[in-house]
Amino acid sequence: MQGSSLWRRLPTSNAPPGPRLTLSDLWHRYPAMPPDSWTLRGLSLTLGQGELVGLLGPSGCGKTTLLRLIAGFEKPHQGTILLDGREVAGPQRWLPPESRGVGMVFQDYALFPHLDAWRNACFGLPTRRGPAAGAADPRERVAWLLELMGLGGLEGRFPHELSGGQRQRLALVRALAPGPSLVLLDEPFSNLDVEVRLRLRGELPEVLSRCEASGLLITHDPEEAMAICDRVAVMQAGVLHQCGPPQQLLTHPATPFVGQFVLQANSLPAQRVASWVRTAVGDLQPLEPDAPEEPGAAESSVVLILPEGLGFDPDPEGEAQVVGREFLGHDWAYLVERGGQRLRLRLPLSQLHPRGQRGWVRLRANGSGWLFPGGRRLRARATEGSP
Repeated sequence: MQGSSLWRRLPTSNAPPGPRLTLSDLWHRYPAMPPDSWTLRGLSLTLGQGELVGLLGPSGCGKTTLLRLIAGFEKPHQGTILLDGREVAGPQRWLPPESRGVGMVFQDYALFPHLDAWRNACFGLPTRRGPAAGAADPRERVAWLLELMGLGGLEGRFPHELSGGQRQRLALVRALAPGPSLVLLDEPFSNLDVEVRLRLRGELPEVLSRCEASGLLITHDPEEAMAICDRVAVMQAGVLHQCGPPQQLLTHPATPFVGQFVLQANSLPAQRVASWVRTAVGDLQPLEPDAPEEPGAAESSVVLILPEGLGFDPDPEGEAQVVGREFLGHDWAYLVERGGQRLRLRLPLSQLHPRGQRGWVRLRANGSGWLFPGGRRLRARATEGSP
Protein backbone atom coordinates (compact mmCIF):
# COMPACT_ATOMS: atom_id res chain seq x y z
CA MET A 1 0.00 0.00 0.00
CA GLN A 2 1.23 3.46 -0.85
CA GLY A 3 0.86 6.95 0.54
CA SER A 4 2.45 6.68 3.99
CA SER A 5 4.44 9.92 3.53
CA LEU A 6 1.25 11.81 2.65
CA TRP A 7 -0.56 10.24 5.61
CA ARG A 8 2.02 11.60 8.04
CA ARG A 9 1.00 15.10 6.97
CA LEU A 10 -2.68 14.45 7.59
CA PRO A 11 -4.30 15.11 10.99
CA THR A 12 -4.62 12.12 13.28
CA SER A 13 -7.91 11.09 14.89
CA ASN A 14 -9.15 13.49 17.56
CA ALA A 15 -11.37 10.87 19.19
CA PRO A 16 -10.92 10.70 22.99
CA PRO A 17 -9.17 7.72 24.56
CA GLY A 18 -11.31 4.84 25.77
CA PRO A 19 -13.83 2.50 24.13
CA ARG A 20 -15.02 3.48 20.66
CA LEU A 21 -18.39 1.78 21.20
CA THR A 22 -20.26 0.74 24.33
CA LEU A 23 -23.57 -1.12 24.12
CA SER A 24 -25.42 -1.67 27.39
CA ASP A 25 -28.47 -3.94 27.83
CA LEU A 26 -29.93 -3.36 24.35
CA TRP A 27 -33.45 -4.63 23.64
CA HIS A 28 -35.22 -4.16 20.32
CA ARG A 29 -38.20 -5.42 18.37
CA TYR A 30 -39.95 -4.27 15.22
CA PRO A 31 -43.55 -2.95 15.41
CA ALA A 32 -45.14 -5.94 13.65
CA MET A 33 -43.61 -8.43 16.08
CA PRO A 34 -45.61 -10.00 18.95
CA PRO A 35 -45.05 -8.36 22.37
CA ASP A 36 -42.97 -11.28 23.66
CA SER A 37 -40.70 -11.47 20.57
CA TRP A 38 -37.42 -9.56 20.37
CA THR A 39 -34.74 -9.10 17.73
CA LEU A 40 -32.21 -8.23 20.45
CA ARG A 41 -32.32 -9.39 24.07
CA GLY A 42 -30.23 -7.55 26.66
CA LEU A 43 -27.14 -7.31 24.46
CA SER A 44 -24.02 -5.64 25.88
CA LEU A 45 -20.72 -5.21 24.03
CA THR A 46 -17.65 -2.95 24.09
CA LEU A 47 -15.40 -2.17 21.13
CA GLY A 48 -11.94 -0.87 21.99
CA GLN A 49 -9.74 1.63 20.21
CA GLY A 50 -8.27 0.12 17.04
CA GLU A 51 -10.16 -3.17 17.44
CA LEU A 52 -11.79 -5.15 14.66
CA VAL A 53 -14.62 -7.21 16.15
CA GLY A 54 -16.54 -9.76 14.12
CA LEU A 55 -20.28 -10.11 14.71
CA LEU A 56 -21.01 -13.74 13.85
CA GLY A 57 -24.27 -15.64 13.72
CA PRO A 58 -26.85 -17.30 11.48
CA SER A 59 -29.25 -15.36 9.29
CA GLY A 60 -31.98 -13.68 11.32
CA CYS A 61 -30.06 -13.61 14.62
CA GLY A 62 -30.13 -9.79 14.87
CA LYS A 63 -26.71 -8.81 13.44
CA THR A 64 -27.97 -6.28 10.90
CA THR A 65 -30.52 -4.89 13.38
CA LEU A 66 -27.66 -4.21 15.79
CA LEU A 67 -25.74 -2.32 13.11
CA ARG A 68 -28.85 -0.28 12.30
CA LEU A 69 -29.18 0.66 15.98
CA ILE A 70 -25.54 1.75 16.19
CA ALA A 71 -25.80 3.75 12.96
CA GLY A 72 -29.03 5.43 14.10
CA PHE A 73 -31.47 3.89 11.60
CA GLU A 74 -33.43 2.25 14.45
CA LYS A 75 -34.14 3.18 18.06
CA PRO A 76 -33.64 0.69 20.91
CA HIS A 77 -36.59 -0.13 23.14
CA GLN A 78 -34.25 -0.28 26.10
CA GLY A 79 -30.55 0.23 26.78
CA THR A 80 -27.90 2.75 25.79
CA ILE A 81 -25.38 3.23 23.00
CA LEU A 82 -22.21 5.27 23.53
CA LEU A 83 -19.85 6.33 20.74
CA ASP A 84 -16.45 7.60 21.95
CA GLY A 85 -17.99 8.00 25.40
CA ARG A 86 -20.89 10.12 24.13
CA GLU A 87 -24.43 8.80 24.53
CA VAL A 88 -26.14 8.68 21.12
CA ALA A 89 -29.12 6.49 22.07
CA GLY A 90 -30.80 5.95 25.41
CA PRO A 91 -33.97 6.53 27.40
CA GLN A 92 -33.70 10.32 27.14
CA ARG A 93 -31.45 10.81 24.12
CA TRP A 94 -31.27 9.85 20.46
CA LEU A 95 -28.99 11.32 17.79
CA PRO A 96 -29.83 10.92 14.08
CA PRO A 97 -27.37 9.03 11.81
CA GLU A 98 -25.81 12.19 10.36
CA SER A 99 -24.80 13.36 13.84
CA ARG A 100 -23.05 10.16 14.90
CA GLY A 101 -19.96 10.26 12.70
CA VAL A 102 -20.04 6.53 11.95
CA GLY A 103 -18.78 5.08 8.66
CA MET A 104 -20.77 2.30 7.02
CA VAL A 105 -19.91 -0.20 4.27
CA PHE A 106 -22.82 -2.08 2.74
CA GLN A 107 -22.99 -5.52 1.15
CA ASP A 108 -24.18 -4.06 -2.18
CA TYR A 109 -21.63 -1.16 -2.19
CA ALA A 110 -24.40 1.54 -2.35
CA LEU A 111 -22.40 3.62 -4.84
CA PHE A 112 -24.03 6.32 -6.98
CA PRO A 113 -24.04 5.08 -10.59
CA HIS A 114 -24.06 8.62 -12.05
CA LEU A 115 -20.97 9.73 -10.09
CA ASP A 116 -17.39 8.78 -10.91
CA ALA A 117 -15.07 7.22 -8.32
CA TRP A 118 -13.74 10.57 -7.10
CA ARG A 119 -17.16 12.12 -6.57
CA ASN A 120 -18.46 8.93 -4.92
CA ALA A 121 -15.55 9.01 -2.49
CA CYS A 122 -16.06 12.70 -1.74
CA PHE A 123 -19.83 12.51 -1.41
CA GLY A 124 -21.02 14.14 1.81
CA LEU A 125 -17.67 15.72 2.70
CA PRO A 126 -17.73 19.38 3.71
CA THR A 127 -16.48 21.84 1.13
CA ARG A 128 -13.39 23.65 2.31
CA ARG A 129 -13.95 27.40 2.23
CA GLY A 130 -10.90 29.58 2.69
CA PRO A 131 -7.55 28.77 4.29
CA ALA A 132 -8.78 27.71 7.74
CA ALA A 133 -5.78 27.60 10.05
CA GLY A 134 -4.59 24.06 10.71
CA ALA A 135 -7.47 22.54 8.76
CA ALA A 136 -6.60 19.87 6.22
CA ASP A 137 -8.61 19.64 3.02
CA PRO A 138 -10.72 16.45 3.39
CA ARG A 139 -10.12 15.81 -0.31
CA GLU A 140 -6.44 15.35 0.48
CA ARG A 141 -7.49 12.45 2.70
CA VAL A 142 -9.61 11.03 -0.14
CA ALA A 143 -6.63 11.15 -2.50
CA TRP A 144 -4.52 9.29 0.06
CA LEU A 145 -7.23 6.69 0.66
CA LEU A 146 -7.66 6.05 -3.06
CA GLU A 147 -3.92 5.43 -3.36
CA LEU A 148 -3.94 3.28 -0.22
CA MET A 149 -6.72 1.09 -1.61
CA GLY A 150 -5.10 0.71 -5.03
CA LEU A 151 -7.56 2.97 -6.83
CA GLY A 152 -5.09 5.69 -7.81
CA GLY A 153 -5.59 6.63 -11.46
CA LEU A 154 -9.17 5.32 -11.50
CA GLU A 155 -10.77 8.49 -10.10
CA GLY A 156 -12.61 9.23 -13.35
CA ARG A 157 -14.21 5.81 -13.74
CA PHE A 158 -17.86 5.18 -13.00
CA PRO A 159 -18.98 2.25 -10.81
CA HIS A 160 -19.97 0.11 -13.79
CA GLU A 161 -16.43 0.52 -15.13
CA LEU A 162 -14.91 -0.95 -11.96
CA SER A 163 -14.61 -4.59 -10.91
CA GLY A 164 -16.48 -5.92 -7.88
CA GLY A 165 -13.37 -5.71 -5.74
CA GLN A 166 -12.66 -2.15 -6.89
CA ARG A 167 -16.24 -1.11 -6.11
CA GLN A 168 -15.96 -2.54 -2.61
CA ARG A 169 -12.65 -0.73 -2.09
CA LEU A 170 -14.31 2.48 -3.24
CA ALA A 171 -17.17 1.94 -0.78
CA LEU A 172 -14.60 1.56 2.01
CA VAL A 173 -12.82 4.74 0.89
CA ARG A 174 -16.10 6.66 1.06
CA ALA A 175 -16.81 5.30 4.57
CA LEU A 176 -13.33 6.30 5.80
CA ALA A 177 -13.13 9.66 4.05
CA PRO A 178 -14.78 11.73 6.84
CA GLY A 179 -12.33 10.27 9.38
CA PRO A 180 -14.73 8.23 11.56
CA SER A 181 -13.44 6.48 14.66
CA LEU A 182 -15.85 3.58 14.00
CA VAL A 183 -16.73 1.79 10.75
CA LEU A 184 -19.64 -0.66 10.48
CA LEU A 185 -19.25 -3.33 7.78
CA ASP A 186 -22.34 -5.32 6.78
CA GLU A 187 -21.06 -8.51 5.07
CA PRO A 188 -18.86 -6.44 2.73
CA PHE A 189 -17.19 -9.41 1.02
CA SER A 190 -20.15 -11.72 0.41
CA ASN A 191 -20.69 -10.64 -3.24
CA LEU A 192 -17.05 -11.12 -4.27
CA ASP A 193 -15.35 -14.13 -5.80
CA VAL A 194 -13.09 -16.20 -3.56
CA GLU A 195 -9.73 -14.76 -4.61
CA VAL A 196 -10.84 -11.13 -4.32
CA ARG A 197 -12.65 -11.82 -1.05
CA LEU A 198 -9.57 -13.36 0.54
CA ARG A 199 -7.35 -10.49 -0.61
CA LEU A 200 -9.71 -7.73 0.57
CA ARG A 201 -10.41 -9.27 3.95
CA GLY A 202 -6.68 -9.63 4.50
CA GLU A 203 -6.20 -5.91 3.77
CA LEU A 204 -9.02 -4.68 6.00
CA PRO A 205 -7.26 -4.78 9.41
CA GLU A 206 -4.26 -2.82 8.08
CA VAL A 207 -6.45 -0.22 6.40
CA LEU A 208 -8.47 0.37 9.58
CA SER A 209 -5.28 0.54 11.64
CA ARG A 210 -3.65 3.12 9.38
CA CYS A 211 -6.84 5.19 9.46
CA GLU A 212 -6.98 4.93 13.28
CA ALA A 213 -10.49 3.47 13.06
CA SER A 214 -12.18 0.59 14.85
CA GLY A 215 -14.43 -1.79 12.96
CA LEU A 216 -17.49 -3.94 13.59
CA LEU A 217 -17.77 -6.59 10.89
CA ILE A 218 -20.97 -8.54 10.30
CA THR A 219 -20.53 -12.01 8.83
CA HIS A 220 -22.17 -15.43 8.92
CA ASP A 221 -18.87 -17.12 7.98
CA PRO A 222 -16.92 -18.36 11.05
CA GLU A 223 -13.73 -18.79 9.01
CA GLU A 224 -13.82 -15.16 7.90
CA ALA A 225 -14.42 -13.83 11.41
CA MET A 226 -11.72 -16.00 12.99
CA ALA A 227 -9.17 -15.13 10.28
CA ILE A 228 -9.02 -11.35 10.64
CA CYS A 229 -10.84 -10.19 13.78
CA ASP A 230 -9.27 -9.35 17.14
CA ARG A 231 -12.39 -10.63 18.88
CA VAL A 232 -15.47 -12.48 17.69
CA ALA A 233 -18.97 -11.99 19.12
CA VAL A 234 -21.33 -14.93 18.52
CA MET A 235 -25.08 -14.28 18.40
CA GLN A 236 -28.19 -16.42 18.23
CA ALA A 237 -31.81 -15.24 18.30
CA GLY A 238 -30.82 -11.79 19.56
CA VAL A 239 -28.67 -13.12 22.40
CA LEU A 240 -24.90 -12.66 22.65
CA HIS A 241 -23.48 -16.07 23.62
CA GLN A 242 -19.78 -15.24 23.76
CA CYS A 243 -17.31 -12.54 22.78
CA GLY A 244 -13.58 -13.21 22.88
CA PRO A 245 -10.41 -13.74 20.86
CA PRO A 246 -10.68 -16.43 18.16
CA GLN A 247 -8.42 -18.80 20.10
CA GLN A 248 -10.72 -18.60 23.12
CA LEU A 249 -13.74 -19.58 21.05
CA LEU A 250 -11.81 -22.51 19.58
CA THR A 251 -10.61 -23.88 22.91
CA HIS A 252 -13.32 -22.77 25.36
CA PRO A 253 -16.74 -22.34 23.71
CA ALA A 254 -19.07 -20.80 26.28
CA THR A 255 -22.26 -22.56 25.15
CA PRO A 256 -23.20 -25.56 22.99
CA PHE A 257 -24.38 -23.16 20.28
CA VAL A 258 -20.93 -21.54 20.01
CA GLY A 259 -19.31 -24.96 19.64
CA GLN A 260 -21.82 -26.09 17.03
CA PHE A 261 -21.89 -22.90 14.96
CA VAL A 262 -18.23 -21.89 15.12
CA LEU A 263 -16.54 -25.30 15.32
CA GLN A 264 -19.22 -27.40 13.58
CA ALA A 265 -19.05 -29.66 16.65
CA ASN A 266 -21.46 -32.58 17.10
CA SER A 267 -23.83 -32.44 20.08
CA LEU A 268 -24.54 -35.80 21.75
CA PRO A 269 -26.56 -36.64 24.88
CA ALA A 270 -24.29 -37.70 27.73
CA GLN A 271 -24.65 -39.80 30.86
CA ARG A 272 -22.39 -39.36 33.89
CA VAL A 273 -20.87 -42.63 35.12
CA ALA A 274 -18.63 -42.14 38.17
CA SER A 275 -15.84 -39.79 37.04
CA TRP A 276 -16.36 -40.23 33.30
CA VAL A 277 -18.98 -39.55 30.65
CA ARG A 278 -20.74 -42.02 28.36
CA THR A 279 -22.11 -41.17 24.90
CA ALA A 280 -23.50 -43.32 22.11
CA VAL A 281 -20.19 -43.15 20.22
CA GLY A 282 -17.78 -43.72 23.10
CA ASP A 283 -16.71 -42.71 26.58
CA LEU A 284 -14.79 -39.60 27.61
CA GLN A 285 -13.05 -38.46 30.77
CA PRO A 286 -12.13 -35.00 32.10
CA LEU A 287 -8.95 -33.53 30.72
CA GLU A 288 -8.29 -32.22 34.24
CA PRO A 289 -9.54 -34.91 36.65
CA ASP A 290 -9.32 -32.63 39.69
CA ALA A 291 -11.37 -29.80 38.16
CA PRO A 292 -14.41 -28.84 40.29
CA GLU A 293 -17.76 -30.29 39.31
CA GLU A 294 -20.13 -27.94 37.47
CA PRO A 295 -23.56 -27.39 39.10
CA GLY A 296 -26.22 -29.39 37.25
CA ALA A 297 -23.64 -31.32 35.22
CA ALA A 298 -25.31 -34.63 36.05
CA GLU A 299 -28.67 -33.60 34.59
CA SER A 300 -29.45 -33.00 30.92
CA SER A 301 -25.77 -33.12 29.98
CA VAL A 302 -24.54 -32.92 26.41
CA VAL A 303 -21.09 -33.47 24.98
CA LEU A 304 -19.69 -31.55 22.00
CA ILE A 305 -17.26 -33.55 19.85
CA LEU A 306 -15.35 -32.08 16.92
CA PRO A 307 -15.75 -33.72 13.48
CA GLU A 308 -12.08 -34.73 13.65
CA GLY A 309 -12.78 -36.68 16.84
CA LEU A 310 -15.14 -39.19 15.22
CA GLY A 311 -14.27 -42.19 13.06
CA PHE A 312 -16.32 -44.42 10.74
CA ASP A 313 -16.05 -48.20 10.42
CA PRO A 314 -17.83 -49.60 7.32
CA ASP A 315 -20.21 -52.47 8.06
CA PRO A 316 -23.34 -53.51 6.08
CA GLU A 317 -25.05 -54.17 9.44
CA GLY A 318 -24.03 -50.81 10.91
CA GLU A 319 -26.59 -48.42 12.41
CA ALA A 320 -25.15 -45.32 10.68
CA GLN A 321 -25.28 -44.32 7.02
CA VAL A 322 -23.27 -41.86 4.92
CA VAL A 323 -25.69 -39.26 3.51
CA GLY A 324 -23.25 -36.58 2.32
CA ARG A 325 -19.61 -36.11 1.36
CA GLU A 326 -17.50 -33.08 0.47
CA PHE A 327 -13.94 -32.99 -0.82
CA LEU A 328 -11.94 -30.36 1.14
CA GLY A 329 -8.58 -30.86 -0.55
CA HIS A 330 -6.73 -32.17 2.49
CA ASP A 331 -9.49 -34.46 3.82
CA TRP A 332 -13.13 -35.51 3.44
CA ALA A 333 -16.09 -33.95 5.24
CA TYR A 334 -18.80 -36.56 5.78
CA LEU A 335 -22.39 -36.19 6.91
CA VAL A 336 -23.49 -39.40 8.60
CA GLU A 337 -27.00 -40.16 9.86
CA ARG A 338 -27.25 -42.20 13.05
CA GLY A 339 -30.39 -42.78 15.07
CA GLY A 340 -32.19 -39.84 13.48
CA GLN A 341 -29.27 -37.47 14.13
CA ARG A 342 -26.84 -36.15 11.54
CA LEU A 343 -23.18 -36.09 12.56
CA ARG A 344 -20.24 -34.35 10.92
CA LEU A 345 -17.00 -36.27 10.42
CA ARG A 346 -13.61 -35.24 9.02
CA LEU A 347 -11.69 -38.23 7.67
CA PRO A 348 -8.39 -38.67 5.78
CA LEU A 349 -8.45 -38.86 1.98
CA SER A 350 -7.57 -42.54 2.23
CA GLN A 351 -10.97 -43.24 3.81
CA LEU A 352 -13.34 -42.93 0.86
CA HIS A 353 -16.92 -43.98 1.62
CA PRO A 354 -19.72 -43.70 -0.96
CA ARG A 355 -23.09 -42.20 -0.14
CA GLY A 356 -25.33 -44.89 1.26
CA GLN A 357 -22.44 -46.75 2.90
CA ARG A 358 -23.50 -48.21 6.25
CA GLY A 359 -21.23 -48.54 9.26
CA TRP A 360 -20.53 -47.55 12.85
CA VAL A 361 -19.57 -44.13 14.18
CA ARG A 362 -17.02 -44.28 16.99
CA LEU A 363 -15.01 -41.92 19.13
CA ARG A 364 -11.40 -41.89 17.99
CA ALA A 365 -8.61 -42.52 20.48
CA ASN A 366 -7.47 -38.89 20.20
CA GLY A 367 -11.03 -37.53 20.25
CA SER A 368 -11.85 -34.65 22.60
CA GLY A 369 -14.79 -32.47 23.48
CA TRP A 370 -16.63 -30.37 26.04
CA LEU A 371 -19.26 -31.26 28.60
CA PHE A 372 -22.21 -28.89 29.05
CA PRO A 373 -23.43 -27.29 31.17
CA GLY A 374 -20.10 -25.85 32.23
CA GLY A 375 -17.87 -26.39 29.19
CA ARG A 376 -15.50 -28.81 30.96
CA ARG A 377 -12.81 -30.21 28.62
CA LEU A 378 -12.94 -33.94 27.89
CA ARG A 379 -10.79 -36.50 26.11
CA ALA A 380 -11.40 -40.05 24.96
CA ARG A 381 -11.39 -42.39 27.93
CA ALA A 382 -8.45 -44.75 28.06
CA THR A 383 -9.55 -48.37 28.48
CA GLU A 384 -7.64 -51.42 29.49
CA GLY A 385 -5.44 -52.61 26.67
CA SER A 386 -5.72 -49.35 24.71
CA PRO A 387 -2.44 -47.94 23.37
